[in-house]
Amino acid sequence: MGLSAPVVWLLTDNKPGHRNQLKGLGNRLRVLSGASVAEIDATEVPVPLWRALLGMAPAMDETLRAPDLIIAAGSRTHRLLLSLRRRRKAKTVVLMKPGFPIGWVDAAIIPEHDDIDPARNILITEGVINAITPLARITDKPEGLILIGGPSPHFDWDDDVVLGQVSQLMGRYPEWRWTISGSRRTPEPLLQNLQELAGPKVTVVDHERTHAGWVPHQLSASRAVWVTPDSTSMVCEAATSGVPTGLFEMAPRHNSRVARGMASLVEKGYVARWSDHASVMAGKLPGSPSLWEADRAARWLINHFLKEGER
Repeated sequence: MGLSAPVVWLLTDNKPGHRNQLKGLGNRLRVLSGASVAEIDATEVPVPLWRALLGMAPAMDETLRAPDLIIAAGSRTHRLLLSLRRRRKAKTVVLMKPGFPIGWVDAAIIPEHDDIDPARNILITEGVINAITPLARITDKPEGLILIGGPSPHFDWDDDVVLGQVSQLMGRYPEWRWTISGSRRTPEPLLQNLQELAGPKVTVVDHERTHAGWVPHQLSASRAVWVTPDSTSMVCEAATSGVPTGLFEMAPRHNSRVARGMASLVEKGYVARWSDHASVMAGKLPGSPSLWEADRAARWLINHFLKEGER
């Protein structure tokens, strides 16, 4: 690895999903390589298009150490990433399929559902990277977690269908305790109906009152998780935790890449369909392979760019 620890810049647009991906990857690079990780808000570093096209870096914070790796997530970070691609010894990495030719950067880490052709400088991931660490042990207490998203271009959303499946779970497993949370996309009428389910064994949490560590904390206390399939990030977080995870049943929209990605996660045994609810609740998913894409991606980057002799 050399005498000095590698330096990694994470370029963020401050969107929660993108920051979550960068956090998960940065954490693993720090643990596995001893990397020094700095987060840079790309929205505070305006880059004219000509600088991005020519690879001419703007003035940067002089207190930042020269990077070995520059990783960006979100389209609003792409101009800054491209402008930095000619920095001496720095390797550039984009997360998710970009709107520019991948050959303009050194590497890309892209979810399988984005339908990208394999290449030496592309790592294809199962779902999206996240900051969850797999649990060493799943609780044996009958505690269930329900995470509700909202209307999206990828699935036919119906409040009554979602509410019916939530109610059905509680009716079939009355001995379980349930924690339910919606999200910023959950329709207000559904949120109100979910609130009416609250009782001695059902806690309904206002998503606006949750904090950054709420989902990891709830996953660590749960024996089963149910998620609406429109929320790729929540599904991948639940699957990464190792807690048996099921998807509520929603009709996929024609030719939706996210719907195809969810179907792939089911086929590979990372999560289960609604029809397999008994397996989820019994903690017996078929195969139950481990999913930790932040760790796999970090090891891939280390092998490609941070090994001794590569820097």
